[in-house]
Amino acid sequence: MRKFTPDERRARLARRHHLAPGNRVTTATQVARDMVGLHSTDPATVFVAAWARMKNANVAGIEVELYDERSLLRVLVMRRTAFVLPPDLAAVALAACSRSVGRTQRRQLEQWIDKAGIARDPAAWLRKLEESTFDAVAARGHATAAQVSSDVPLLKRRLQLAVGTSNEASVTLAPFVLRLLAVDGRLIRGRPRGGWLSTQWSWATTETWLGKAMRAWTIHDAQVELVRAWLKAFGPATVGDVRWWTGWTLSEVRRALATIKPAEVDLGGATGIVLPDDLGPTRRPEPFASLLPGLDPTVMGWAGRDWYLGEHRAALFDRSGNAGPTVWWDGRVVGGWAQRRNGEILIRLLEDVGRDARSAIESEADRLRTWLGETRRVMPRFSTPLVKELAAETTGLTPRSRRGPRQTQKLPPG
Repeated sequence: MRKFTPDERRARLARRHHLAPGNRVTTATQVARDMVGLHSTDPATVFVAAWARMKNANVAGIEVELYDERSLLRVLVMRRTAFVLPPDLAAVALAACSRSVGRTQRRQLEQWIDKAGIARDPAAWLRKLEESTFDAVAARGHATAAQVSSDVPLLKRRLQLAVGTSNEASVTLAPFVLRLLAVDGRLIRGRPRGGWLSTQWSWATTETWLGKAMRAWTIHDAQVELVRAWLKAFGPATVGDVRWWTGWTLSEVRRALATIKPAEVDLGGATGIVLPDDLGPTRRPEPFASLLPGLDPTVMGWAGRDWYLGEHRAALFDRSGNAGPTVWWDGRVVGGWAQRRNGEILIRLLEDVGRDARSAIESEADRLRTWLGETRRVMPRFSTPLVKELAAETTGLTPRSRRGPRQTQKLPPG
């Protein structure tokens, strides 16, 4: 059985995820294709994750790919998480996740409508409302949720969610219905109102946005295609990693793998899988530093993360499993970073990496600071313990923790 050591897996990660400087690419579209998507729950992730892997990234150029060339689409797919993907891969992901996302979302909304007493037959009523909403968006060409709601007043009906809890909220039907149409591949999130980090999306029909409908896939064929693409980017991995990343049932994962017929490999005591024609060695790149954003697709790529995360999970993830910004050295996580509201970038190293590594990390932080410039701010949507500590710091040095040496570098505003 072919054995993959942690060092070899990290070498693959460095090259296939375009983190090693010599493997950076020229477009965000290429990054998203090779990574099988960039997380988009936090809009900053898309831009900073692309920047970390591109030779000459700029915000305006990434926006051109998203909203002018339209070579990238925002879709709600794996694990009911928003991703940015090229249109062909978006069609695959939407079809592959239709059971785990589309049906789940629709069933939940029908239950809320029933509980609110809005309709006697929630399913039929919701389908009719979806068609009215789709027609309204098609008539306008591009529309915000507010504009569509003015055309379809039923979208203004309110739902009371999580009543009696700290998360209690009164929300309109509009965002839920628009999201259902997007999960079905009928609507696309377009250019947002506001700046590069805005989430106030405009909406368009898929044919209006792309000039054609997306390719139709059967669920099984789409799942096979998606797992094959993921194994190319993230393999070797365990079956548990595949199941976690897709959000599917174990039966669905096994059916897809039965078609792919991956090779079994030794991951140091655990059995992993890899594409059958992908067993060759990977040349290790020169040591390199990376600063990755919260929810970066590399950090979030596997369920089993010890081989690149080590003992730093508690500091760098929140209680729900969302990753904060991370600092990498030579293909593994060694710390985290944060940007203050005044523009400062703070780095916290969670282990002693040596002088050369610290110098390379500082240079990468300076590259990020320069790219963000005077006005751009990256504030993680999910605050991890380390991010909270960094945001509260007023000095450049903090005490050593019980986890090991902690070194903080405070850089002036860009």
